[in-house]
Amino acid sequence: MTEPAELLLEGPRGRRLCLELAAALDEDIGSAVFWLGYELDPGKGTSRVLFGSADPAERPSPEHLAGTILSLDLRRMDDEQICAALQRSVDSARYWQAPEGEDALAALPVIRRALQPLAERVLDTRAAQAWDSPGTPEQWSIDWRPAEDPAPLPRNPRGILQKWGEAVRAEEAQAERDRPQDPRAAFSGTWWSAPLGLVRTAGQIPAGLSLVEDSAGLDEATVIPVSGIGRILDIRSPADWMTLCRAYPLEVTASRRHNWFQTTGRIGRWVIPDWERAAGQWDAVHLTVLGYLRSAGRALDVDAGTASVIAGWDPDSTLWLTDRAREVNGPRQVWRRSEDTWIRVA
Repeated sequence: MTEPAELLLEGPRGRRLCLELAAALDEDIGSAVFWLGYELDPGKGTSRVLFGSADPAERPSPEHLAGTILSLDLRRMDDEQICAALQRSVDSARYWQAPEGEDALAALPVIRRALQPLAERVLDTRAAQAWDSPGTPEQWSIDWRPAEDPAPLPRNPRGILQKWGEAVRAEEAQAERDRPQDPRAAFSGTWWSAPLGLVRTAGQIPAGLSLVEDSAGLDEATVIPVSGIGRILDIRSPADWMTLCRAYPLEVTASRRHNWFQTTGRIGRWVIPDWERAAGQWDAVHLTVLGYLRSAGRALDVDAGTASVIAGWDPDSTLWLTDRAREVNGPRQVWRRSEDTWIRVA
């Protein structure tokens, strides 16, 4: 039976959380992660360049870093540090190019083994207790437009999903004709796994304002109280996503192969859930925080020759496939970012 700590470390976002937390707990670890991450980064010397950073007297090695991680006093860890490390893990997710050097570092077997005691400690903390919780009826939709320009929640999910399905199939057919079959070719395209334009909700505020993949870095948001009921599928593990893909596979090999090869290194057939068909069984799909940390950004085997990727989906967020999510009576809230903290201002 797989240990809970190893489950957290099986996913790139879970490993990155633990590495970020270790770096925050010890200055020497932070320095070693910085240098080793730079050395392992695919953009070293090009897209990632150092200016004014003096080389350390002795270059760290992964083995030395692993030993330092194992010597950490984990009693110093607190919930605030864990939440900050989670945010940094989400911030650094990227599915349109190769992972950062820090992600490559965290995936090294010697580092992954060294992170196990820390991962065990994380899962025992109060901060992690809700990471596996199912979706709840009380949710929050986030509108990133200014409060002076209010808009209703998106409606007509059936129509949105129909147009989405048509667009995905058309893109796939065109990509099959026009794009190179070699996944190593320098080509980019659609990389996300779920349709845009549907109601999406966050389980917690202000956490949902910070845990955003590929964030635009906006500093103001309108938070809308939402109540959603119905048949909600919780993605708590890689197996849950694989099962959904097996039930409703939609071919996206030609349109996703280049980006997803970059982020996973895998060559082969790719699918995502056919969300239009899935809406016949499920009103919504909720990705738990633990499900995200275990599953996002890795190749998830649907069958012997087919895989999928969870990409562009924030932790503890719910995608509504039907019209069972409605704005409730209650004020919309306005939140603004002050440095790294979100503050409610109205």
